Amino acid sequence: MVRAGGISVTAYAELCVTSNFSFLRGASHPEELVTRAAELGLSAIAITDRNSVAGVVRAFSALKELARLRVGAGQGAALPRLIPGARLVLSDSQVEWVALPTDLAAWSRLTRLLSLGKRRATKGHCQIGMADLEEWGRGMVLIALQPDPLEGQGFALDLRRIAGRFAGQCFLGAAPVYDGQDQDRLDRLAEAAQATGLAMVAMGDVLMHRSARRPLADVLTCLRIGCSIDTIGEHRLANGERRLKSGAELARLFHRYPAALRRTIEIADRCAFGLDQLRYQYPDEAMNGEPAQDRLERLTHAGLRWRYPAGPPPKIIHRVEKELTLIREVGYAPYFLTVHDIVQFARANGILCQGRGSAANSVVCYLLGITEVPPESITLIFERFISKERGEPPDIDVDFEHERREEVIRWIYNRYGRERAGLTAVVIHFRSRAAIREVGKVMGLSQDVVARLSGQIWGWSSATPGEDRLRDAGLNPEDRRVALAVRLIGEIIGFPRHLSQHVGGFVITHGRLDELCPIENAAMADRTVIEWDKDDIDALGLLKVDILALGMLTAIRKAFALIGDHRAQHLTLANVPAEDPRVYDMLCRADAIGVFQVESRAQLNFLPRMRPRKFYDLVCEVAIVRPGPIQGGMVHPFLNRRMGREAVEDLGPAMMEVLGRTYGVPLFQEQAMQIAVVAAGFSPAEADRLRRSLATFKRMGTIAGFRDRFVSGMLERGYDADFAARCFAQIEGFGSYGFPESHAASFARLVYVSAWLKRHHPAIFTCALLNSQPMGFYAPAQLVRDARDHGVEVRPVCVNHSLWDCTIEARADDALALRLGFRQIKGMREEDADWIAAARGNGYPDVESLWRRAGVRPDTLERLAEADAFADLGLSRRDALWAARALKAPAPLPLFGADGEGGVEPVVELPRMTLGQEVIEDYLALRLSLRAHPMEILRPTLPESQPHERLAQAKGRITITGLVITRQRPGTASGVVFLTLEDETGTANVVVWKKVYEAFRKAVIAGRLVRVTGRIERDGPVTHLIAERVEDVSHLLATIGRQLRIGAETEKAGETIPPSRTPGRARHPREQAKKLFPSRDFH
Repeated sequence: MVRAGGISVTAYAELCVTSNFSFLRGASHPEELVTRAAELGLSAIAITDRNSVAGVVRAFSALKELARLRVGAGQGAALPRLIPGARLVLSDSQVEWVALPTDLAAWSRLTRLLSLGKRRATKGHCQIGMADLEEWGRGMVLIALQPDPLEGQGFALDLRRIAGRFAGQCFLGAAPVYDGQDQDRLDRLAEAAQATGLAMVAMGDVLMHRSARRPLADVLTCLRIGCSIDTIGEHRLANGERRLKSGAELARLFHRYPAALRRTIEIADRCAFGLDQLRYQYPDEAMNGEPAQDRLERLTHAGLRWRYPAGPPPKIIHRVEKELTLIREVGYAPYFLTVHDIVQFARANGILCQGRGSAANSVVCYLLGITEVPPESITLIFERFISKERGEPPDIDVDFEHERREEVIRWIYNRYGRERAGLTAVVIHFRSRAAIREVGKVMGLSQDVVARLSGQIWGWSSATPGEDRLRDAGLNPEDRRVALAVRLIGEIIGFPRHLSQHVGGFVITHGRLDELCPIENAAMADRTVIEWDKDDIDALGLLKVDILALGMLTAIRKAFALIGDHRAQHLTLANVPAEDPRVYDMLCRADAIGVFQVESRAQLNFLPRMRPRKFYDLVCEVAIVRPGPIQGGMVHPFLNRRMGREAVEDLGPAMMEVLGRTYGVPLFQEQAMQIAVVAAGFSPAEADRLRRSLATFKRMGTIAGFRDRFVSGMLERGYDADFAARCFAQIEGFGSYGFPESHAASFARLVYVSAWLKRHHPAIFTCALLNSQPMGFYAPAQLVRDARDHGVEVRPVCVNHSLWDCTIEARADDALALRLGFRQIKGMREEDADWIAAARGNGYPDVESLWRRAGVRPDTLERLAEADAFADLGLSRRDALWAARALKAPAPLPLFGADGEGGVEPVVELPRMTLGQEVIEDYLALRLSLRAHPMEILRPTLPESQPHERLAQAKGRITITGLVITRQRPGTASGVVFLTLEDETGTANVVVWKKVYEAFRKAVIAGRLVRVTGRIERDGPVTHLIAERVEDVSHLLATIGRQLRIGAETEKAGETIPPSRTPGRARHPREQAKKLFPSRDFH
């Protein structure tokens, strides 16, 4: 017995706990389990997931947070100690083993054992045998979990085999089942313990932190084995007793075997390993005998000569020496060299890349070529990047072309080997839509009800369906089963479903990575992933290199190549002409479709008000249209002061040095840190802790704890109390999403380069964007339309001129035309396109010659015909499709052939297609049309709807109709939805307030063609339509052209062939509209 707070508590350590990281088995989060263990006063808790340690870091972080909160509250009660471990399920034995490492070496053996099993199995599985356990089990406490002894015996041989190999390490676990036979069960286990020499130890075999999770545990079982709750049978939990229990509860059950309870404490004491003992060593990037620090300093000084041919300014030299000194003190030179070598590999192979994030605060990163933002253009705070006091690694993110990033990843694997390099994991969680589908199916809801309910969820929602949503789906919210299903949906949302791979976060080690954490195969071939995600990596202080993909870099590189081919101009990110007034004129008009970062609806609305005239304006533009500045109330003061409608408040020389460039309004994280230093007396390290409490990119942090320190510091320096409170309130606004100036500057560089390309080379810019899809905010149809609006001739797909990629063709007037490539054709394969181009010669005279020379399959010919790619040969769409289908028709029987009675088949005259039918077929095959916009054909049937081009002059209440090309529901917009509609004359901005959204929800989230009635509202040069009524008129799209496929209505041999549909085509007008005219939705 131990005493806690004057109350006697039975000492007990729970040594077998399954969290929800044993996917579809455990019914509680690791955080819930350790919190409950603390409430119960347990001495220790072992998280032992099934052949996995994926959940232990979550438990580790939760215990650290509990300890911090208790210290802050002045509570001294001891917390349970965390024992990291795993439950080993063997492929050749029914006995399972709880493996608890006693020291760091044993942990490394456990992770290598798990890696061995995972690497020899497919993703998500682990194949370990008894021989593997015998080889790797040294130094671990091994607790056997045999099948129920009341249902069968015969496991003594397996127990003795492992016990004989690890004398003194092995025990026999005893877990109650609560079926009225537990005392008999314990007696049998005691007999087995005597027979095998394994001492018995008590355990709960825990699945959940509280018994209320039992229904969810049953749902997880149903999902795992593929049944419904009505057919779960004996797999259902008999009771809710597989929950965490106190020592007192276990003592009552084990009253005849008290030693089994005491033994849990003894084992816990033996397990001295904790995750805080993990010692991570980064690869030593010395080369040819040159130490890493010396190599870094040599490369940095070479960078000074490269970046500053005329000699660096004294301020830069001072910064370099300061940074190199700090890097030497904290020992991070190898990390910088790793990123440098990766970037050098990319550059040597013509792969465009650029560092971003806090790394842009480092002059050394700029001199190494990792970042491209000149230090003079932004405010540098190196402590934002590396802090000696913080004692945690820096974070360098590098963006690479999204089409060639795989080359970089392969190079990293080849250089470091799979034993030393692995991608971090991403935990895929249940979100609303998946939770509704999975739980609804288990609970017996019909497929159509589940489809209706999940179809109402828009985006990455994590909310449960409300009563109105349930009624819309035809369910009664008061029905007991429905109410239970809704409760279970709410509980399962946020549960981990499986592990995936991070887009590019690499952990690289000096020694073996699999001695730090288990490595498993990814779904993608030749990829390996560690079991921990980026939050776990941060919690343990491990260094991570982010190899990220950016579509715009691909587009820019392709544009540079096209400019070199067609204009003989060699461009790089560094030599694009700077500060071109014509580029800023274009941006001030919000002419920015396709331009990086500023093509979103919010940015297009903001550009005419911001009126950027220099690079730093773009830095502010990128940063200000973000949740942090918006929620912090910084947007309107910034704009009003910039436009001269409001005076810039004089905050004193120290503060104005920090905020002068942003009109006295803090926009960036670095400014929040500087204010804390110059106005409140924080040290740079304290300011960085303030920055971290802003919880950038994460949920709201604990920033309030800094309030008193900040305000009192400003009062001591003579600032007014009200002003101090206002300063802190503005900084607090960053809590949701504070943007670093360094990050904004890296992005602003790509904004300018892409805008320059759009302004001076519109055909090439559009071509590069189309060849880099999927990326960006707009679909190819909108990009092509925008190019034509800018005077670019866009030529159709053609079998005699097109390649796989879109291409640039010279015109007689020296302008450039854009030729659409085969990549635009739905279902077309690049391999087929290459064969068509290779065998083209002087051109194809007909469909059959292409078939014979290129050797493509008849279905490829059909796709070309449907895309009207034979038009240049004088063949209509129907003629080409008829010819293509004739090639795969069976040969005629001799009796009906040309030599028999059939004679020569007459030439078939196929009816011409209407413009509407051609447009529909264009969208079906290409997702765009060069002939006409669908609204042009529908316009006569919509007399009440105004063309979008008239909105600039319109007043009052009007009605418009258009295709929905984008939907946005920003997290900061309080439920407001922004729609962008397109008709044949232009686009319209529609604002749908929350109340209107709720009234017309289905039309807003599902409509492809919508009619909106509302009132005009203007904000400077920006015009909005504030929606009052939204109607889904997508059914009208079915009237543009027939839904029948080509040729189905023709006659042959005197027999009328009934109309038929191509398999897979949408039948209902609304469903067809979704496939024909998809929108791009952002949440």
